[in-house]
Amino acid sequence: MLGCLTLWLAGCATPEIRLDREAERLHLIRTVVKGSDFVHVAYLSRTQNQTGELHVYLDGDGSPWLHHRWISDNPTPRNPLVLRLMAQDPMPSVYLGRPCYHGYGAKPPCSADLWTGRRYSKTVVESMTAAFRQIHRSLHPRRTVLIGFSGGGALAMLMAEQLNIVNGIVTIAGNLDPDAWAKHHHYSPLTGSENPARRPPLPKNIFQLHLAGEKDTNIPPDLIHPAVRRQPSAKWVVIPEADHDCCWENRWHAILDMIATRPDPPGPE
Repeated sequence: MLGCLTLWLAGCATPEIRLDREAERLHLIRTVVKGSDFVHVAYLSRTQNQTGELHVYLDGDGSPWLHHRWISDNPTPRNPLVLRLMAQDPMPSVYLGRPCYHGYGAKPPCSADLWTGRRYSKTVVESMTAAFRQIHRSLHPRRTVLIGFSGGGALAMLMAEQLNIVNGIVTIAGNLDPDAWAKHHHYSPLTGSENPARRPPLPKNIFQLHLAGEKDTNIPPDLIHPAVRRQPSAKWVVIPEADHDCCWENRWHAILDMIATRPDPPGPE
């Protein structure tokens, strides 16, 4: 009994419990949303804003592998960075989790390929899109911006392709070309995943802001800039001194100002 207590105090709570605790500390509301064949954990801000804009935050890949060798049995993110960014946002906001994350990995129809090679697959994108639609119907915002960190940036681009109710996309150190990323790190290709860099460009009427960290060695700016150049009217900003995880929190208010003061995009062609 004492040994278990010691381990718990040392921080052995599961990643989803740690995220729940952080969300509670940040005064966010936890809920569960149905996707396609999966359920998704979501955290909602308590903000009541009359502008009619909703920000939907998509987290990174979390921990699909352990030490780059063994498949993780729980890919849930260990770093609550995205929750902390969302907590700074004055707009109504939702953190939308992925299928099979947040403690659901062992529940059918989940399988490890959905957080390894198929992490950006049609199956994942369709379930994320279905969960997004549930949230959109519940909150009925006039405008919606997807904000994706790391692998969440890839999902934001792929989801927007399936939706006609997205007005803007913001990516933070986004994995906008998973094939180039895997090759750069000498990883196995993400077989079964979609690659936004190989998809047709998104419509011009979707505002795009793509942020990269100057010192990011996980997703270097030069790796993803060609994918951004393919997108019409996309804005590209390299943040000085930032790396993959640091120091986005310190700069988030300034970035939110960039989102709030974005120009109106051209109408659909």
